[in-house]
Amino acid sequence: MFRNSAKTAVLLAGLGGVMVAVGSMFGRGGALIGLLLGLGIVGFSYWRSDTLAIKSAKAQPADENQFPQYFAVMRELSTKAGIPMPRLYISPEMQPNAFATGRNPAHAAVAITVGLVKVCSWDEIRGVLAHELAHVKNRDILIGSVAAAIATAISFIANMAMWGAMFGGGRDDDEGVNPIAMIATALLAPIAASLIQMAVSRSREFEADRTGAELAGGGEPLARALEKLDAYSKRVPMKIAPAQASHFIVNPLAGHKVQFQNWFRTHPPTEQRVARLRGIAA
Repeated sequence: MFRNSAKTAVLLAGLGGVMVAVGSMFGRGGALIGLLLGLGIVGFSYWRSDTLAIKSAKAQPADENQFPQYFAVMRELSTKAGIPMPRLYISPEMQPNAFATGRNPAHAAVAITVGLVKVCSWDEIRGVLAHELAHVKNRDILIGSVAAAIATAISFIANMAMWGAMFGGGRDDDEGVNPIAMIATALLAPIAASLIQMAVSRSREFEADRTGAELAGGGEPLARALEKLDAYSKRVPMKIAPAQASHFIVNPLAGHKVQFQNWFRTHPPTEQRVARLRGIAA
C-alpha cells in the first residue's frame, strides 16, 4: 500500500512539474489564470462526479426487490469496510462492467451493468463490488480529481502559450524565448500530462484490487471476474464518454483500437492484475 501511495505522490508531483514548466513559459499572469480556470472546471466535476458518471452510463437506482443479492453483498462489504453503504445503481449496458463514483464515502455511488449480472456468478460479482468499495474507502476519486485538475490546467496553459507564441504574445524575444520551442512545448505538455494522469489511474487500480481482495476474503473471485470482463470488453461495445472510462473496473473502450495502446491505458493489463490477485491467494 505504501509503495502505491508513494508512486501516486511521485506521479502527481510530476504533473505539477509539467504545469510549472509550461506556465513559466507564458508568464506568471497567464499561468495563474489557466490554473484557476482548470481547478474550477475540474472542481465542478469533482463535486458533481457521481451525477456525471451515472448519467454517462445511463444508470438508474437499483430496486432491492429485483436485485436482493446486490444489496445484501454491499451491506456486508460496507460494514466490513467501516463506511456507509453507497447508493446502488444498475446500468442497462450489456457489457459486463462496474464503477464507483462520488467525492467521499458519505457521497458515494456504485453501479453495475446488466451484463455483469448475466455473465458473472454472485461470488465473482462480490469480488467486483469489493474492488469498487475499495476505491471509495481509499478515496481514489479525490486523487483522480487532483490529477485531472492539474492535467486540465496544463492543457489550458499550453493552449495559451501556443497561441501567444503564434501571434507574438508572451515574453519579449530579448529574454531568450524561442517561439518554435514554445509551440513544441505547448503541444507536447498536454500529452505528457495525460500519460502521467493515466499512470496515476493504473496505480490506484492495483491498490483497489489488493484492498478489494482483503475485503472479499481472497483474490480468486475477482481474478475470475476480471478475466471474463476483459474478454467481453473487447467483444461487446459500450457507449460511454472517454472521460468516464477510468471509473470502470476494466476499460469499457478496450475494443477500440488505439495506436500506442500501452501508453494510453487507463487500467493496468488484466494479466498483471490477475497474477497479483492469485499471488495474494497463494
